[in-house]
Amino acid sequence: MHRFHVSGRGAFGSQYRRALHSSYVINLWCGGNPWPAYHALITGRPSPADGSIFAMNMVLRSFIERRPRFDRVAITCVFGDPFDSRSWSGAPANLAKELEQLGVAVEAIHPRLGRLAKWSVAARDMAAGLGRPLHGEQLLRGLRARRRHAAQVAESAARLGVRHVIHTGTFDLPAADRAQGVEHYLYCDHSWALAKANHPVARRYNARAIAAYDQAERQALSGLAHVFTFGSYVRDNLIAHYGLPADRVTAVGSGMGSIEPYWGPKSYDRPALLFVAKHLFHAKGGMLLLEAYDLARRRRPDLTLTIVGDERSRAFVGDRSGITFHAHLPWTELQQRYRDATLLVQPMLNDPWGQVYLEAMASATPVMGLNRNGLPELVDGGRHGFLVDRADPAALSEAILSALSDPQRLQRMAAAGRRFVLASCSWRRVAERIAYS
Repeated sequence: MHRFHVSGRGAFGSQYRRALHSSYVINLWCGGNPWPAYHALITGRPSPADGSIFAMNMVLRSFIERRPRFDRVAITCVFGDPFDSRSWSGAPANLAKELEQLGVAVEAIHPRLGRLAKWSVAARDMAAGLGRPLHGEQLLRGLRARRRHAAQVAESAARLGVRHVIHTGTFDLPAADRAQGVEHYLYCDHSWALAKANHPVARRYNARAIAAYDQAERQALSGLAHVFTFGSYVRDNLIAHYGLPADRVTAVGSGMGSIEPYWGPKSYDRPALLFVAKHLFHAKGGMLLLEAYDLARRRRPDLTLTIVGDERSRAFVGDRSGITFHAHLPWTELQQRYRDATLLVQPMLNDPWGQVYLEAMASATPVMGLNRNGLPELVDGGRHGFLVDRADPAALSEAILSALSDPQRLQRMAAAGRRFVLASCSWRRVAERIAYS
């Protein structure tokens, strides 16, 4: 028998090709994923009984010899530095980190509009009949802002010498440098067609603005090499509504934050609710929850609610009994709040996915939210959490009381949710699917 020690895929590839048909091969692995830090190749002369070993190694060779779709890529984010964990809930930073672990070199591009540019875009949009922007997101949805961002991305990509770009969202698309052979990819958690259905402000947009934003989104999605989505429901919408080819859209999921999984003892008898909104208190369902809490506490006086939010949200709470308010907490303290809670109640009006749900489930805390967007997918239709059909205080209050009435059901849901998150929601898994799918 012969034994070879190799590190990395190059040395292995050549030795494997020499040995493949003349010997049987046993692969011993230690180290990184997907490339081993240490590998032992054990070979010997084949016999007629060695067909299964040969087949096994054909599969392993196919895995080892696959190549990522790029060896160098730029990640863009209009909401901040892609390498900053505070930008877009940390998704670009986490994706970049895991791609680098796979051997892909990653650059960061942060396109942005200065104050004068924003005024110029807003004035031109208003002159075109789109109305006065009601908030910053509306300004970014228009084609003028998108094209300015896209031009910055093209300039940065040329300066960095990258030929592949991953956009985290469509606000810096359509791409301006496709003619130069640069490949563009999209990693997104929503679409405009999905967002406008429950958007808290979109109903105040005029008809011309809504049509313009839909057209801008269609242009942004054209010509992309591949689209990766957080949820399958987004993939389905991009195919059905925007007509993207099914073989160029892949649902890859997401990872979660820095919350460590909790395996310790926990009682589900205490009616301890949790709500987490680092910003956008109203859009995250904060006002809806406060009204539902008032109703529920009349029937369950021992009900408590912990709110983690920014300081500006404290005024909404007022002097309600049983509510503890915390401004932004360090990860270790936030992690403890997740573990202490019996139920996360997060009735987000239009959040497309919700990292907070994943963090709660990892902490063995069942979740409750509205039956829309990504939550039905995350809780498997109700297996890992509770879905409320209407954004109505009375309906939410009834759901809270029903959930708290059965501690054993909460415990079963907590275990199922934790299993799901740990098995399915990792940034390494996302990076591998983007690099190799």
